[in-house]
Amino acid sequence: MPGLLRGVARTAVVAGTATAVSNRVSRKQASKWSQEEQAQAPAEETAAAPAQTEDDTFKQLEQLGQLKADGILTEEEFTAKKKQILGL
Repeated sequence: MPGLLRGVARTAVVAGTATAVSNRVSRKQASKWSQEEQAQAPAEETAAAPAQTEDDTFKQLEQLGQLKADGILTEEEFTAKKKQILGL
């Protein structure tokens, strides 16, 4: 019986140590991943922004063209605003 108890105790210690190490590694890895995600978040936002603003840019250019066609804008004003919208 003492041998069996010693075996059970040893197994409990090994299992407890393995669990503690596994939890520590998991927390450390999760922390590392969250830092990487935070570092990448601004890059993803800037990459996603042109896809969203593409429709807005097109609408602005349509409105600008209509203002020019209606005679509200001169050619110079049209060209300057178009460059501003396109970021040129």
